Amino acid sequence: MIVRPFRGLRPRKDMVEKVAVRPYDVVSTEEAREEARKNPYCFYRVTRPEIDFEGDVDTKSKEVLKKAKENLEWLIKEGVMIQDEKPCFYVYRLQRGDHVQVGLLATFSVDEYVNDKIKKHELTRKEKEDERAMHVYIVRAHTGPVYLMYKSDESVNRTFESVVNEKEPEYDFTDGTGVRHTLYLVCEDEKINEIVEAFKKIDAFYIADGHHRAAAAARAREWFKNENPSHMGEEEYNYFLAVVFPHDRLKVYEYNRVVKDLNGMSKEEFLEKVREKFDVSVASEKPYRPKRVHEFGVYFGNGEWYVMKPKDGTFDPNHPVEKLDVSILQNNLLAPILGIENPRTDPRIDFVPAVHGLGDLVKFVDEGGFKIGFTLYPTPVEAIMEVSDAKLIMPPKSTWFDPKLKSGIVVHLI
Repeated sequence: MIVRPFRGLRPRKDMVEKVAVRPYDVVSTEEAREEARKNPYCFYRVTRPEIDFEGDVDTKSKEVLKKAKENLEWLIKEGVMIQDEKPCFYVYRLQRGDHVQVGLLATFSVDEYVNDKIKKHELTRKEKEDERAMHVYIVRAHTGPVYLMYKSDESVNRTFESVVNEKEPEYDFTDGTGVRHTLYLVCEDEKINEIVEAFKKIDAFYIADGHHRAAAAARAREWFKNENPSHMGEEEYNYFLAVVFPHDRLKVYEYNRVVKDLNGMSKEEFLEKVREKFDVSVASEKPYRPKRVHEFGVYFGNGEWYVMKPKDGTFDPNHPVEKLDVSILQNNLLAPILGIENPRTDPRIDFVPAVHGLGDLVKFVDEGGFKIGFTLYPTPVEAIMEVSDAKLIMPPKSTWFDPKLKSGIVVHLI
């Protein structure tokens, strides 16, 4: 597989904490706007440029997207962000509590994405893809990295993970959520070549998070090609920004579910129907976080917890998607019993990542107007790769990867 160094645009050391922000798609416009009110250097002014306009605006409009370009140019003009003089790799270390993961921040081949060597497990929505593609095209930059993984290989891992012990970091700070972000530069030709050669033995990359960003890079590439009569295939627009990690270093959290009603049933009627497909018992601990795959916690409020386990024959154990816990719950309970056929659009269901424990789910049910909550075991990383290899699609809200990558630490200019 191809990993390619590039001349990153980066904040000055003393400004990185002011510039770096969470991914654009995990914050609301108002959250981003509030941050920018306090800190005019925050990178939301590039990734969420609508915050510089009053009221509701069309985030896909050229006026809004040109503002993103203006804001990026302003950061450069002010000397807040500076482009490296030569192509480099960047080693990105993330830490939350005891969990540590180290990835390679580089540019990756759009051709390998188009040819399914960079594998997907999620459908993209055209309107989101359109907006991000126009953002890339107008801003002339990839401003937020895609989150990739590969089947771990220790000889490959060592080529960049060793940098953490060999170099002083360029950046080292802890964000407001408790995640420590550390970045190292690799600009030496010999080390760059070692990393490039090592990755040639990797057969595929897998998108963990950022499907819309990857799809947008491919869409924008076609627009850049069409306006370039001397297109050669090595222009910057043929590569997109990402961080790639060995799969066994990643931390995936469960994406739990809460539902607003029992579809007209009493709790007893609901449990009677559930017992047709699941073995149900009172939970031995509260709150209940499943200990293994194919086990679910059920919360009715007021401290009342149950455990569900699917009965034999409930699902196909050999099918990459049907054997996922999110599929088992959807196909055997949410759809047939609660009438939630499309969890993407049904207003009766919401999704609660468990990165900070089960307190949020409990609060949703006890105080937030929801009737029932379901806790799941985290989807194994290997299952994500199995689905991708089979060219299948994961159900919505199957995974929550954490820690999240920051935007604005390194930008890829086109």
